[in-house]
Amino acid sequence: MFIKSPVRHPSRTSVGVATLVIALFPLVVHALPGDDGQPAIISGIGHVVDGDTLDVGATRIRLEGIDAPEIAQTCQTASGETWNCGVAAAAMLRKLAEHRDLMCERKGTDRYRRVLATCFADGVDIDEAMVRVGLAWAFVRYSKRYVAVETEARSARVGVWQGAAEAPWDFRHNEWQVAETSAPKGCAIKGNVSSRGRIFHMPWDPWYDRVKMEPGKGKRWFCSEQEAIEAGWRPASAN
Repeated sequence: MFIKSPVRHPSRTSVGVATLVIALFPLVVHALPGDDGQPAIISGIGHVVDGDTLDVGATRIRLEGIDAPEIAQTCQTASGETWNCGVAAAAMLRKLAEHRDLMCERKGTDRYRRVLATCFADGVDIDEAMVRVGLAWAFVRYSKRYVAVETEARSARVGVWQGAAEAPWDFRHNEWQVAETSAPKGCAIKGNVSSRGRIFHMPWDPWYDRVKMEPGKGKRWFCSEQEAIEAGWRPASAN
């Protein structure tokens, strides 16, 4: 993975998080029917994609009520030093969820077909833990569940709250605006073809600028994530 600058983990992000037990069980996904016929509970071994997205078995889950900095995103310490808050967020989620036995409560499905869920590991609310250590915002556009937790993190000046930081939704909006000025018809998502398969890259991905578009090699532009997914491409992962 291409990262422009070394990761500098701020000492104050190490807020205590309950110790999680590594599961020794084989990969299994359990589904209990919800009122709409969709799984109400999804459980299995977690595999982290980025700071707020993970796979539980074959199910892609977007943690509900939070928004973590993107992998390419940087923040500042109180002294103005730059650190890779997006990389730190993904690392924290790996600490909380990677190869752990998770239980996720389904809240719905987003427009990209990801399950929206609150996930737990050994009784710890992972969504809340990310906000508590200052490595995710309460995603107030969709939920106010973690607003009080964010207020505590702000007061403690941990994680992104120790210095200047751009909300991830603003970061994505700004990166898209820059990318669409040079993309055909404003369709700024790059669909790459490599030995890892067909993968699409959003303008805020850290390796977006390294993808050279060559239509003769099967690469193509997309106007939306939904379009890319329906065409058979999958999103780039932090791993």
